[in-house]
Amino acid sequence: MSPPGSRIGRDEVLRVAALARLRLSEAEIASLAHDLDRILAHAESLREIDTSGIEPTTHVLSFPTPLRDDLPEPPLAPELALGNAPRREGNAFAVPKVIEGEDEG
Repeated sequence: MSPPGSRIGRDEVLRVAALARLRLSEAEIASLAHDLDRILAHAESLREIDTSGIEPTTHVLSFPTPLRDDLPEPPLAPELALGNAPRREGNAFAVPKVIEGEDEG
């Protein structure tokens, strides 16, 4: 059960943990609920800051983006590209299936 006024409760922590495939102890669930609640409270407090006279930016400083000509080049040879692959099938990386319930093919 969440403390009164809490934004994040045990159920929310368990739902996010399930999405991230994490197993959490009861102590970790309580700690994360507390920490996430404090993060949300801090984010909420940022709404009080007057930003009406501030231009939106992506960076504090201006960074020129160096660009080069996009010229076609020959592809890497398969042996070079797959030289360090732990597993391969022909000219491709072989990776384990990660989505349960999907048919192969």
